[in-house]
Amino acid sequence: MATKLLLLLAIYRLIVIVGLTLDHPTDLIQTEIQLSFSLEDIYEASHDFGNMITTEPSGVLHPSSTHDVAKLVKLAYESPQGFPVSARGHGHSINGQAQTGNGVVVQMSGPRGLTPRPVVNEELMYVDVWGGELWIDVLNSTLMYGLAPRSWTDYLYLSVGGTLSNAGISGQAFNHGPQISNVHEIDVVTGKGDVVTCSDNQSSVLFHAVMGGLGQFGIITRARIALEPSPQRVRWIRVLYSNFSTFTHDQEYLISLHDRLSSQKFDYVEGFVIVDEGLINNWRSSFFSPSNPIKISSIAAGGNVLYCLEITKNYYQHSDRESIDQEVEALLNKLNYIPSSVFTTDLPYVDFLNRVHKAELKLRSKGLWDVPHPWLNLFVPKSRIDDFDKGVFKGILGNKTSGPILIYPVNKNKWDEDTSVVTPNEDMFYLVALLRSALQNGDEALTLERLSNENRQVLDFCKEQNIGVKQYLPHYTTQQEWMDHYGEKWPQIYKSKMEFDPRHILATGQKIFQPSFTSMMRSW
Repeated sequence: MATKLLLLLAIYRLIVIVGLTLDHPTDLIQTEIQLSFSLEDIYEASHDFGNMITTEPSGVLHPSSTHDVAKLVKLAYESPQGFPVSARGHGHSINGQAQTGNGVVVQMSGPRGLTPRPVVNEELMYVDVWGGELWIDVLNSTLMYGLAPRSWTDYLYLSVGGTLSNAGISGQAFNHGPQISNVHEIDVVTGKGDVVTCSDNQSSVLFHAVMGGLGQFGIITRARIALEPSPQRVRWIRVLYSNFSTFTHDQEYLISLHDRLSSQKFDYVEGFVIVDEGLINNWRSSFFSPSNPIKISSIAAGGNVLYCLEITKNYYQHSDRESIDQEVEALLNKLNYIPSSVFTTDLPYVDFLNRVHKAELKLRSKGLWDVPHPWLNLFVPKSRIDDFDKGVFKGILGNKTSGPILIYPVNKNKWDEDTSVVTPNEDMFYLVALLRSALQNGDEALTLERLSNENRQVLDFCKEQNIGVKQYLPHYTTQQEWMDHYGEKWPQIYKSKMEFDPRHILATGQKIFQPSFTSMMRSW
């Protein structure tokens, strides 16, 4: 009985929002849209990976086509009262960005068979994929043709539409640019319910707005992703540094090689910061051998912070191993890491790309995955990265953490300035990602309150020192903060919003634009 009452309440609430008069509530489902009101779907759409914010929608749509999405958005746009619509992929947002109250969540990622499968064009080297397709499934589809996308995120269980709505970056971005720099065209459902195919040359204003647009201008239902011949194997190397300037100098040197004629270069450049006391092997991977643990105290100098450079060399099954060895050795000889700290492994390309999933399974088995994740991702100008190190890594963070702290440089010339993404105004900038988990293990330093407070301290420090950081995967709660974030881009952001989503229907969880039908909305 309770379930039936909740179902009727959800249907009634949506009817009130839409402003329809029907003989029977279920007519809305039969004649307009095939919504789900199941408690399981509502619960799932109310939560995300961040585990910090919960917002309950009125219903959930499981689309099987672009037409299904367009029909829903058109209904929201044309109904007298209006209601918000938010696209959700794998639910990996942190601060409820894909949630919406008193509206409908479009669950783009779902069971195989409901949505179009990836279609690979082997000759032109691209793949057409559904917006809710997970990158792991894109990879598996293209590998059958010996091809793979060029740019990745560290975690492959994310949706294509989700990462393209942000940028999509990993250790290949310095060379190939973010994922949004590797898209030929997209199909988009705008906030008016229109379906538009757009690219750099066709409906380019919409295309550039949607790329990194945080879901504000349209829902991506198809993306055409550029491919390259896939390597079969990876030489994966990690080396340690105790001096930050030496560490960043080597990172910057390595990513500069791709702008030169040198044939010797690495294919992936990342790094992470180790502020914990004890073993350097943390949950990010089981890369370091348990049989050969290294104590930070045994090699760190001038403090308890170490820096790990993470690099790879891709190669093919038929490649000459001796030549690979020589090339890697020649590159390593130009770096100034701690000599005794070299760790190397050799593994299939797929295993390297999917490395974080293994860590996920390990954490799930320990009950440490579904916990709050107060993540903070920043783009830091190259000119101020030393100041950031002194104030944050050696200052605010202390000597305990509960997740990886990534740091690596990217080349700005690989980013399209016409997209909606905001980056520092320098030729090179760093991604700094505090990917920490809040734990209730009795350690006060790892609580949600403590980590959230540290994030605020980091942002306050950057503001006080005028470091000029920009948030990646940004989170703000007022429009003024968003205006400050976008800076010179704000007029174009506002203009595109008025053109493509004038009623502010889409992605209200980002809190950039307040819906025009606020009388029916819950308080922000």
